[in-house]
Amino acid sequence: MNAVSGKELARVVERHSWQLLRILGSHHIYGKTGSIVRLSIPIHGNKPLKTGLLKHLLKMAGLQESNLD
Repeated sequence: MNAVSGKELARVVERHSWQLLRILGSHHIYGKTGSIVRLSIPIHGNKPLKTGLLKHLLKMAGLQESNLD
């Protein structure tokens, strides 16, 4: 799995109909109409997300690694 920063992941989920609901410190909270799922994406500059967190966020968003390209 390629290293992906929080900024890059935020752009990907926005392209897949997720909307920014609020910002709490360095975490951007995303939601989708008709879904109770909330994504909390840490935005720490261009620092890459850890692999486990990235996989978890992708699963919660209903996305796959191929959507990151």
